[in-house]
Amino acid sequence: MSVGFFAVFDDIAMLLDDAAAMSKIATKKAAGLLGDDLAVGAEKASGFSASRELPVLWAITKGSFKNKLIILPIAFLLSAFASWIIIPILMLGGLYLAFEGAEKIYEYFVPHKKIKEHTDSLSQEEFLAYEAKKVKSAIVTDFILSIEIIVIVLGTVLEKSLPIQIIVVSFVAVLATIGVYGFVALLVRMDDVGLKLIAIADDNRKFLKRLGQILVAALPKVIKVLTVVGTLAMLLVAGGIFVHNLEPLHHALAFMPSFLAELLTGFIVGLLVLTVEKLVMKLFHKRAHA
Repeated sequence: MSVGFFAVFDDIAMLLDDAAAMSKIATKKAAGLLGDDLAVGAEKASGFSASRELPVLWAITKGSFKNKLIILPIAFLLSAFASWIIIPILMLGGLYLAFEGAEKIYEYFVPHKKIKEHTDSLSQEEFLAYEAKKVKSAIVTDFILSIEIIVIVLGTVLEKSLPIQIIVVSFVAVLATIGVYGFVALLVRMDDVGLKLIAIADDNRKFLKRLGQILVAALPKVIKVLTVVGTLAMLLVAGGIFVHNLEPLHHALAFMPSFLAELLTGFIVGLLVLTVEKLVMKLFHKRAHA
């Protein structure tokens, strides 16, 4: 009886140990998307008054957890009863990631005019509606990114048992949400901390004033860096999906360093999808004005 009892504990320990090892691998795979997730989260949560930034971010974070509660059971059901569909979904996610990365590069060289949103003249009711709209937009974006993260992580443990899949994918999903939005909370408060340091600084505390100025100036630069890192990461992750799942492509690019092969593949695939998207939009535009 006691031997069987301890055998169960031994099995559980082995399961958790295996899950922990796979979690490290899966987290590295998903980390490529977190730079973009951070940049998007910081962009969506910034632009509000200091008193509203954290409430807005908390609303987005709750929406992110709800997204994962919807996506995770579906992912596990597909893994259990239709595991063959995971790779095709992963490939579709790769197309989307490559498109997003290529589109960001395209918009950098061919920027389109952005309409500046004026919120100063809005009434309280209008401002709350505007805030709710931005929160909804952020949650929708998070939903798409969450699907990509979960499918990529699930793809790394697809050959493992279902309990390990559930532990690893759930752990990485929760870790991604807490890590991303926790870091975004620090980012969006960076300029406010800087302004407070500037306000309390005097002639005897020039260091505080300088530090405050650095923090205020750093936020937009940090977001830009995250955007660049996120763009490269999306192309790398997308390229990796195609290189590792299309054997002829893998062999054709075997002479290149894996980093370069994945980046080049992601960029080329992204350009192709972007070209198709531009042609389709142009066609619809012509038909609408015919």
